Amino acid sequence: MNQEYYDATVKMEKLGVDPEYVQGWQGGYLGNPLREEQRVNDAYNAGYEDGKSKNTGNFDSWVKK
Repeated sequence: MNQEYYDATVKMEKLGVDPEYVQGWQGGYLGNPLREEQRVNDAYNAGYEDGKSKNTGNFDSWVKK
């Protein structure tokens, strides 16, 4: 198991981060291909880019109010 991936996912869920961002982050972290164009949005794209670079510093920006 990848502890960094697990810890980041748990942290995002506890903070209430936008699920689209979480899914994007997970996909980027794991190196999955992007979703189809009609299913992407700003939160997903931001998460994907952060996950791809293993960045865990932007979660707070995507907490749902």
